[in-house]
Amino acid sequence: MKIAIATRDFATVGGHAGQARHWLLYDLARYAPGQLLPAPRQIELGAEQVLHVFKDNAPHPLDGVALVVAASAGDGFVRHMRTRGTDVMLTGESDPAEVITRIVSGQPLPDQRFDITTSLCKLRDLFAGR
Repeated sequence: MKIAIATRDFATVGGHAGQARHWLLYDLARYAPGQLLPAPRQIELGAEQVLHVFKDNAPHPLDGVALVVAASAGDGFVRHMRTRGTDVMLTGESDPAEVITRIVSGQPLPDQRFDITTSLCKLRDLFAGR
């Protein structure tokens, strides 16, 4: 299972997942409970690879990801990721290491915090027909 966490700076969980260019990719395919978590791979997307504009017409560095975690995301992003076979989880936790630790141990993540960009995305998606 692969989990991608949107970040601002590879150190803090980032909001507005559709515009995120920095991601931490955890590949848990060989992970077993009790083991140390694998180190994440840092992925920096090019402008044409940002998921908000990506057309799914070519391979993407986040292909095969089962779960995306971010501080915020619009409904259009969530729907787009579902078509890619990826679930989206939003959280108020800012530490990516804490996020992945909680996920693999089955602990709930803190609810997301208010983010005005999410409201603006929802409004834009409403008028764009997404």
